[in-house]
This record gives sequence, structure tokens and C-alpha cells, in this order.
Amino acid sequence: MNSHILSVCFNSTIGEMLAKVLNNSFLDANDFHSQSNKEKMHQGIPLSEEDRIPWLESLRDALRERLAGGKTVVLSCSSLQKKYREILRSSDSNFVSAVKFVLPDAKAEVLAERLKKRAEEGKHFMPATLLQSQIDLLQIDDSEGTFKVDAATLSPRAIVNDIKSYDFMINST
Repeated sequence: MNSHILSVCFNSTIGEMLAKVLNNSFLDANDFHSQSNKEKMHQGIPLSEEDRIPWLESLRDALRERLAGGKTVVLSCSSLQKKYREILRSSDSNFVSAVKFVLPDAKAEVLAERLKKRAEEGKHFMPATLLQSQIDLLQIDDSEGTFKVDAATLSPRAIVNDIKSYDFMINST
């Protein structure tokens, strides 16, 4: 069996649903943030490179462990820049081409409203005011084969179905 990582730049709801439908392991990158990172974001302070790199390295190590066990992993993680995605890809050199990224395609206002709602419900520690700093960091490199999903109009179930239908899913088992 081939092992793969599917990193979805969505909230944990989509990641959990996708992992369940695909019968895969699920990791929420937010669970790997240090308490100081969470406090910083909660206060509306964007993370620095010095904050992000250890977080990404801990994710890489968790992915490495699961891949070594032959598992496919769905990871809910922003991985905003190519260099961050490269850290995740380095979880095992044998699996570099098997790491796929999915990005929500929606206007900032839509994403901000959803993030605000999740923060108000206590489901996320980052306020919507930090969203713009994340959008500013976002790098999309078409050569990476990032899959964009309509996150503005589709329901969570439809988003999961859309991701499932994408070619890289067919070729990943």
C-alpha cells in the first residue's frame, strides 16, 4: 500500500470529514502549536518565522511517524508558503511526490466570517483580524499542483466530495 499526505488548508471539520470518508488518519495542525503560539495568535499577533518553523517541524515528525506505519494522512494545515510545504514534504524523501495540497477558493470576507464564527464558538484561537496577515503570506505555485476547491458556495460535504474526485486522489491508493 502506498502512503500519502493530503494537506487541506481548511478548518478541521473538512479535514476530519475527508479522513473519515477516505478511512485515513487525521491530524489537525492546530494541535501542534505551542501554547505561546496560541496565546500570540489569540492576542492578534501574527506568528514569526521563529514561531512557525518548530511547529512545522513537529508536524513533519508526526507525519513521518504515520507514513512509516504505512498510513495515508489527512492534515488540516495552512502551510501558506512553499518553503513551509517543503518542510511537510520532507517527512520522508520517498513520499515527496505523494504530498498533495488543497486550498479553499473564497474571498477573504467569506473566510473571515467563518473564522470569526469559529473563534466565537471557541473552536479556534486565532481571531479573524489575523486572516489578512495569512493571506499576505500565501504563496501559490502552480507547479506544485495545488488543488483549489470552491469554499464560497459549496457545503462541507460537497467540498469533501470535490476533493475526493480530484485526480491525485485516484492515483494515491
